[in-house]
Amino acid sequence: AAASRRELTTGRLYLIFEFLDADLKRHLDKTPGPLPMDQVKSFSYQLVKGLAFCHSRGVMHRDLKPQNLLVTADGRLKLADFGLARAFCPPIRPLTHEVVTLWYRPPEILLGSTTYAPPVDVWAIGPIIVEMVTKRPMFPGDCEIDEIYKIFRMLGPPDEKQWPSCTALQDWNPAFPQWPRLSLKSVAPRLDEQGISLLEATLMYDPKARIAACEAMNHPFFDSVDKNAHNTL
Repeated sequence: AAASRRELTTGRLYLIFEFLDADLKRHLDKTPGPLPMDQVKSFSYQLVKGLAFCHSRGVMHRDLKPQNLLVTADGRLKLADFGLARAFCPPIRPLTHEVVTLWYRPPEILLGSTTYAPPVDVWAIGPIIVEMVTKRPMFPGDCEIDEIYKIFRMLGPPDEKQWPSCTALQDWNPAFPQWPRLSLKSVAPRLDEQGISLLEATLMYDPKARIAACEAMNHPFFDSVDKNAHNTL
């Protein structure tokens, strides 16, 4: 008891965390060959389940990437590193755009929006799934404009029909090059029709049109997943 009191007076704080074997990036690096599709589906489901839990409690993660997803040898995945997490509640107040690691940053933040919500997390799901399937980042930009261009080269630049008011964002440039949209199947050929459908749903330009994490849990891509096998949280 006396030792405990001394620790309190010195202002020390001890944090005890659960130990997990590796982060998802390391797991991908050390797995020979492609990640089995059943593991891709399981990890993806646990990711959207954990994200749905956060969003249902009013928390945005704001930095989802493979390095911030911890995995165990028996196939459990957990969200980690909530250093940029932020509570949200309406009305949405202006927020910093210096969030989300560049390769997983959504177009609304890249184009200067300061009012955003949980769909910023949902955008990151798509590139993470592609990275699990291909072992390569989907949009490996080296600066913000390069990141925007890599997204536009793959998905084609947005217009007002796809994303109302996108041309009013502060970093929108009417001189953006006009690239044709590529097939997502060509980017991740191992994904089946349902996988491509989920990918498209997470990569909608209009944040309001993106699938919600709680809806993604019920996507047909996860029909073969044992949803009770692991606790995500």
